[in-house]
Amino acid sequence: MAKLSQVKERLHKGYAQSMDVTKVLADERSKYQHIRIFDTVANGRVMTLDDIVQITSRDESAYADMLTHLPMLEHGKVERVMIVGGGDLSIADEALKHKGVKEVVLVDIDGRVIKLCQKLFGGINAKAFKDRRMTIEVADAFEYLGRKASKNRFDLIIADRPDPVGPGKALFGETFYDRVKGALRPGGYATFQTGVPFYQPWEITEALEELKQFFPRSGLYLTVVPTYIGGFMALSWASKGGKALGTPAGLKRAAAAYKKAKLKCDYYNPAIHAAAFALPNWIAKLVP
Repeated sequence: MAKLSQVKERLHKGYAQSMDVTKVLADERSKYQHIRIFDTVANGRVMTLDDIVQITSRDESAYADMLTHLPMLEHGKVERVMIVGGGDLSIADEALKHKGVKEVVLVDIDGRVIKLCQKLFGGINAKAFKDRRMTIEVADAFEYLGRKASKNRFDLIIADRPDPVGPGKALFGETFYDRVKGALRPGGYATFQTGVPFYQPWEITEALEELKQFFPRSGLYLTVVPTYIGGFMALSWASKGGKALGTPAGLKRAAAAYKKAKLKCDYYNPAIHAAAFALPNWIAKLVP
């Protein structure tokens, strides 16, 4: 394995970030992408796909917690969850903390990512791999959503999609959102990674405009994941006939559910939940 002393990510035009590497654990090409997993000086264990950072052991909770617990606690009765992508299983691990969940189905196109993450990110996902409620499907999530068996099946669909490049392109756009709607149960929610507004402002506007075409309610909330450089990360949500997220009643309901569930989270708490819906003016202007 080639020695690697530094990794540089150039996701945004005119800007790059670099990490000093202490040990390379995996460096290979799957059928779909270039996978690297390595330990760093400042960011813990990191995985990149095609040289774009996907997860770090140090700040994964800021992403996984907010895509998962926020909609689950407001919904209150989530039993079946689908995760689009998410081969590191960090989101699956958070969803499985809810005792009322009967099934979590993770659909990722790249089985090699799943295998490597099982081996090298055990501190994040070991419990999820052992949980009998967990089902892993190595498949195209876009195709899976269109299956007859997926119709009206899930209370929550979490799109842990990469940036819209390479195999991740199919997980953006109107056809994808239509399939998500079809796979949700009435009253169900979907949450989506929607980019870093500072560098990818168009993603918010485009995603919300498309969501409005298929869902009666949709919106935006924020988290902060230091490794996803640029400050705030935007997360969008949509509801299939359910209530809007982030209302006073929803926040009260979520706080009570959080206390009852006795969840242990590194990032999420009821105050963070409420604050996530407060948008800076420059981000609010991006919401159509």
